[in-house]
Amino acid sequence: MTHQLEMKVAGLLLFPNMTQLDLTGPLEVLGRLPGWRVEIVAPTLSPVRTDKGLVIQPDADFGTASRYELFVVPGGPGTDDAMLDPEIINFIRERSNLASYIFGICTGSLLLGAAGLLRGRRSGGHWQARDLLSHFGAITSDDRLTVDGNIYTSGGVTAGIDMALHVAAAVAGDEVAQQIQLQIEYDPDPPFNAGTPFVAPPEIVKRALGATAARRAIRVAAVEEAAKRLKTLIE
Repeated sequence: MTHQLEMKVAGLLLFPNMTQLDLTGPLEVLGRLPGWRVEIVAPTLSPVRTDKGLVIQPDADFGTASRYELFVVPGGPGTDDAMLDPEIINFIRERSNLASYIFGICTGSLLLGAAGLLRGRRSGGHWQARDLLSHFGAITSDDRLTVDGNIYTSGGVTAGIDMALHVAAAVAGDEVAQQIQLQIEYDPDPPFNAGTPFVAPPEIVKRALGATAARRAIRVAAVEEAAKRLKTLIE
């Protein structure tokens, strides 16, 4: 137990309707860091259902959470509700201000923005949402991986694994990160060159945008309200 208490802690935020791979992908990497342990934290200790139905049990709630050297914020459809939840946004702000490393995945960067952490900082996110980061004063990056100081943000879903390896290298060195990459046999070889809107066929991009138009409208409204609340807090 003493050994556990001496380990550095990476906290991974869990909230309803999030995308599970945003959390579980980086967890596979960060959970292998020597001298570290990971803690999944949610508002309560109740199991949380993710957007595709996988249920995840948190390790800690907001009241019992550890102090995090690395704080990880995933995204997903549930981001839109989480942005407007004062308890979640306050927790993100408080824990990020204490952390040495902050890591946002996919639309998790919107939550970092809503917490006031991205003003004047370069930040990326999911390709269908990163233009909204400007509402929070962020400098939008189209890169798959974006680093600005101690803030690491990635593109959507699978990009979280790539960035987790960058974070692993930052905290433990390149050789440790390479060993983790080998252990999880992370050597992507997708069958199509359609992973970003810049290379996917135009008709596929159009179909993807059409399939998520309703979610986009909900997200825009949530971002506008969250940005208004942040402005009021700052003033």
